[in-house]
Amino acid sequence: METMDTPIPIPALATEPRFAQCLREHLEAEQLLDKRYQLQEVPGGHVALPVLEEKLSLLSLPQEMPCGLVRIQDPIPSRALRRRTPAQRLRDELRRLLGESWSEELERDVPRAWQRHGDLVLLSEDSLSAAPWEQLGPVLWETVASALGARRLARRGRVLPGGMRSPSVTLLLGQDPWVEHVDNGIRYTFDVTKCMFSPGNITEKLRVASLPCAGEVLVDLYAGIGYFTLPYLVHAAAAFAHACEWNSHAVEALRRNLVLNGVQDRCRVHHGDSRELELRDVADRVNLGLIPSSEEGWPVACRVLKKATGGVLHIHHNVESVPAGSSSDGEAQHPAESGGKEKQRARIRPEWKRWAEATASRIRGLLAELHGQAWSTSILHIEAVKSYAPHVHHLVLDLQCRPALPTEPTASSPVTPDPTGR
Repeated sequence: METMDTPIPIPALATEPRFAQCLREHLEAEQLLDKRYQLQEVPGGHVALPVLEEKLSLLSLPQEMPCGLVRIQDPIPSRALRRRTPAQRLRDELRRLLGESWSEELERDVPRAWQRHGDLVLLSEDSLSAAPWEQLGPVLWETVASALGARRLARRGRVLPGGMRSPSVTLLLGQDPWVEHVDNGIRYTFDVTKCMFSPGNITEKLRVASLPCAGEVLVDLYAGIGYFTLPYLVHAAAAFAHACEWNSHAVEALRRNLVLNGVQDRCRVHHGDSRELELRDVADRVNLGLIPSSEEGWPVACRVLKKATGGVLHIHHNVESVPAGSSSDGEAQHPAESGGKEKQRARIRPEWKRWAEATASRIRGLLAELHGQAWSTSILHIEAVKSYAPHVHHLVLDLQCRPALPTEPTASSPVTPDPTGR
């Protein structure tokens, strides 16, 4: 892990304690005092008063206040500074850096949100992109890192096209692209320039971690760096997992993460296209965590389910709903959005039910064709993970699949809303 560069010292005027109050009043009157930092003692029994770097040339002090210019290596932030949010601190530091060049356009370009992975902060692609920032050079990124308490900085670009969904990330400060992120007690490490991490799926990872999987064999068809494989192994107590992933960078991170969390002996990594997976008849549970659709993985999921007892499929999909306030099939709609967030007790929408029932029917047909006998499918639960766009929701369908008994109906059971997610 790389170490942080030595902080840039700030200028200050050091004087004897008996002159400190008069000097402070003078600096405040001349608007030269740097109020971001406290007065502090320096060697020699003197008191140092921080002054603004950009106004040093304007210093003009009365002869009766003897003082000298010093540099404070570790300045103590003022109480007001400590109360600021990181976003406010970043804006203030950048405004100080730009001085008279500051403008409303630049203020709009300052990020208000970012991802943090250990000591690395990942900025969004549209932040600090205006031309004046480029003229500042490395001092810009050093200032941003200092304001946000980071050692390294990176900026996200657009996701590169293709099935790998590789990020376009540029390191701005620092050399090591590997970061560590902790979710629900699980450690994830990955190369931030090669792999993506989606914090928006935390609710589904928590739900997965609470499932009763003791003694079960899991097949995760789209494992990535272990987003769901690890919660199944670490918290849900799955006995063994087969993790399938075709991105070599994600596979490297996945192997490291299995070791980091001490579960490498309970997982086999399959590097390659999951559609060509040769496993059959092994899984009690299959995770299909691919969006916008995991449909290409459905035949594979049916093949890996235990043919004697079946199991549960967790099918991810993006489903479009009608606009809130309108109706479908005569049923009143209750919007799931409120201030951009999902209501925890949002009513299961008709479109979600129709998608779940159609999916259950398709899976039932695939299983019957594969095994030459009837199967039953039961909708256990529909989980709304998050909204991707207006009226487009990332859903997960928990589908119980098992061979049908001779007298057992094969139609999927109707879904019952479960607001608790259990």
